Amino acid sequence: MERAAKKEAVEQLNGVFKTTSVAVVAQYSGLTVAQMQKLRQQMKQAGASVKVSKNRLAKIALEGTDVVAIGPMLKGPTVIATSNDPVAAPKVAIEFAKANEKFVIVGGSMGKTVLNVDGVKALASLPSLDELRGKIVGLLVAPATKLAQLANAPAGKLARVIQAHASKGEAA
Repeated sequence: MERAAKKEAVEQLNGVFKTTSVAVVAQYSGLTVAQMQKLRQQMKQAGASVKVSKNRLAKIALEGTDVVAIGPMLKGPTVIATSNDPVAAPKVAIEFAKANEKFVIVGGSMGKTVLNVDGVKALASLPSLDELRGKIVGLLVAPATKLAQLANAPAGKLARVIQAHASKGEAA
């Protein structure tokens, strides 16, 4: 790589690291190109991204960011998965690691907090941001639905009583 290309790569990585809320580091030695493409596709669908770069350049790009703590984890052939949703990248990485034994999660970082493998697994087990929003909306809508049902219940009961009375009158 030329010096200008290296500088551009470092600046691009630095921008990614500054805007991300979570980063997961994994070793990918032995994965095929098709498997890496599948990983990239799954990450993209989840709203995350995957970066493969030289470890030395990545360490330089980490300086001045919240995820600087992942620097010591960058040894050997590593891939860095990042996302703004704190659950997206860890969830996809854990699922991919279960399906591919050559994809080994080393650790990660959530903001300034360093995560080991168990920390990444714990993040992956949490519900996603969209799921949490859905639950909150459901909790907010539930009382209004119950109020509407209660308001309609007396009128419904009255209508059934009148209908039963009318049926009884017709039968007689």
